[in-house]
Parts: sequence; structure tokens; C-alpha cells
Amino acid sequence: MEEQLAESVDSGVNILTTLTEKAAEMAVMYGPKLLLAIIVLLVGFSIIKGMLKVMDAALSRAKVEPTLGSFLHSITSVILKAILIIIFASMIGVETASLIAMLGAAGLAIGLALQGSLANFAGGVLILLFKPFKAGDVIEAQGYLGRVREIQIFNTILLTMDNQKVVVPNGMLSNGCVKNLFCEPQRRVDLTFGISYEDDIAKAKGILDALAIEDERVLTDPGHEVYVSAHADSSVNLLLRVWVNSDDYWPVHFGLIEKVKLAFDQEDVTIPFPQRDVHLHQVS
Repeated sequence: MEEQLAESVDSGVNILTTLTEKAAEMAVMYGPKLLLAIIVLLVGFSIIKGMLKVMDAALSRAKVEPTLGSFLHSITSVILKAILIIIFASMIGVETASLIAMLGAAGLAIGLALQGSLANFAGGVLILLFKPFKAGDVIEAQGYLGRVREIQIFNTILLTMDNQKVVVPNGMLSNGCVKNLFCEPQRRVDLTFGISYEDDIAKAKGILDALAIEDERVLTDPGHEVYVSAHADSSVNLLLRVWVNSDDYWPVHFGLIEKVKLAFDQEDVTIPFPQRDVHLHQVS
């Protein structure tokens, strides 16, 4: 019995000794690689942190939209850290070729499944980067006219003139036509008024000219213009063009329409309505 116990103890000691020797051998063989890989990992994280700070400062100096800046910071951080972890795994002896291939296949599958979302994402980046419009601008796009409330990564939020919220995908905005109505400090107001064929054209043009001069919101440089624009079916059309500050566009637009009607009534200038002469021929 004692001999069996002694043999078991000796066997356990031998196994422990063997494991210890193996561990020491592996430590000597792989220890430096592991230590070097850990050092590379820690230094790499420190370098990435510094690079992100430099990028944030550059984006801030370039006055990039905060939404885009935050997204670029996040995506750059993920990409750099993923590369660093792959380098770390390679240094400690992990086979990374299959891992990279698997990640590539997963990325391709995700890209195919999210084609529409990726197009909207790319459109959002382009809008935030090149700024064809910004929050607060009034734009007309995809059949909607409204003020830009917010530019997100995937969508742009519009508030229409009657205060309805419209969510427009950024892919459609970046690939379609967008009219930015008030991006310039000045705009031209074009108004057409019809008068009767029997009325004095010079008199009507004088009324329009006087109203443009009297309105303080109308800019003198460039000056206003009055033209005969068309001989219509029931009227002679006069075109009034005035330049105003963008903020005064709608007040001047609607104000002149009212003032012209009142002035024409006062000066007996007729604003005709559509009419048609009917001739009856008696057949004997």
C-alpha cells in the first residue's frame, strides 16, 4: 500500500515537473513575442488616441459639421483599432488570413443587404462635407419646399411652410437637383400684372415704377425694371423686377401685389379677367 502511494506521488511529481518544464520552455519561446505584442498593443492605442485628437483639431479648424466630425471620429477609431488588434493577433502567432477573409465576406454581405442605407449614408457625408445647404436654409427638393431643420447621417429633416415635418433620404438629395432659395444675400422678385388692351401702357408702367421707388425694401443697386412681357389672350402683361434682401423676399412679393391692385383701381387701370367674344351668324 505504501509502495503504491509512493509510486503515485512520484508519478504526480514527474507530471508536475514535466508541466513546469514545458511551461518554462513555452515562456522562453513565446514570452518575448507576447511581451512585444502587448507593448505594441499599448503603444498602438496611445498612437491612435493622438491621431484622433489631431484629426478632431483639423476638422474643427475646417469647420466641419459636428455630426460629420463625430461620425468620422468614431469610424476612424474603429478601423484603426481593428487593424491594431489584427497586428497583435499576428504577432502572437494567430493565423489572421482566414480572419481577414471572413471579415471581408461579412462586410460584403452586409453591404449588399444595406445598399439603400449605405447610399443614404454616403449622401449624408457628401452633404455635410461639401455643404450645398445647411441647417436653416430654405430648399426645394424632391417635390418639397421647406426649411432645413436638421441634417443627419442618413436623412435630412425639412419643415414645410405650413409646419409639416418631411424626412428626405440623403441619397436622393445628393443625387438629385436641390434649389437653395435664400443662400445668397439678395434675391430678385419677379411679378407679372395684366392690363387691358385699351389701357395706357406708359401710365401703367409709371405706376409700377413709382411703387418700386416708394418701397424702402426695394434695393436701388441693382435697380428695378418694368417691361411689357407678353400680348396675352385677354391682357397686355407687364413684368416688374425688383431686387431685395433675401429676408424681405416674401413681404415685398405679397406687399407689391396688394399695392399694385390698389393703385390700378385708383388710377382706373383695368386688370382684365379672361374673356372670349362669341359671334352668332344667322343662317337663313
